Amino acid sequence: MTGTASAPALLYGYGSYESSVDPTFSTIRLSLLDRGFVFAIAHIRGGGELGRPWYEHGKLREKRNTFTDFIACAEELCAAGYTAPERLGIRGGSAGGLLMGAVTNMRPDLFHVVISYVPFVDVINTMLDESLPLTVGEFEEWGNPRKEAEYRYMRRYSPYENLSARAYPTMLVKSSYNDSQVMYWEPAKYVARLRSLKTDANPLLFHINMDPAGHGGRSGRYDRLREQAFDYSFILWQLGVEKP
Repeated sequence: MTGTASAPALLYGYGSYESSVDPTFSTIRLSLLDRGFVFAIAHIRGGGELGRPWYEHGKLREKRNTFTDFIACAEELCAAGYTAPERLGIRGGSAGGLLMGAVTNMRPDLFHVVISYVPFVDVINTMLDESLPLTVGEFEEWGNPRKEAEYRYMRRYSPYENLSARAYPTMLVKSSYNDSQVMYWEPAKYVARLRSLKTDANPLLFHINMDPAGHGGRSGRYDRLREQAFDYSFILWQLGVEKP
């Protein structure tokens, strides 16, 4: 594949729970490819693509490796001439939404548009609330903030705590009112704090699905297609491929 730095690109990442994100064929993704997009999947530590050690070195007190790996993938796409920061969009959901928040805090200059789904962005407060259905079982993934060393490490990367007064990329943050895994108030408070701090005029949209929908968004063939069309329209608009 011959790279061109003028090409729009979308980089997807997850990087948690030893989950492998294998390249698959997607009819929906063709709408991007037909418009000249480069599409890439970042195989980063915390995932399972390269075996158990690949996962072990991207969890607990090595979690920051997940974020620096993703940044390295984005930098390589630009350095190899496939795209450029002003033409690069990134996308991830749930733990991948944590990834989006963390890398955006670390390198806001590297991405032009960020789409974050049901993002796990208030790591410390969520992991302190043992009444939530996933918290206790996930101490082995993220750590327990009641332990000082683990708290201090989580504090270094938790997206909510590391927001600051500076310019951020264009962002679309999506949630579901009935999500039982990442409660809607978590991305809501993240967006509210980001709006109060960011110094740029880039759009920051928060879309909360009030219809019957859960952690994976709305079910039903056509409802899911409508959601994908909304997201892709936002990307195409922000990367200057098509007007809304």
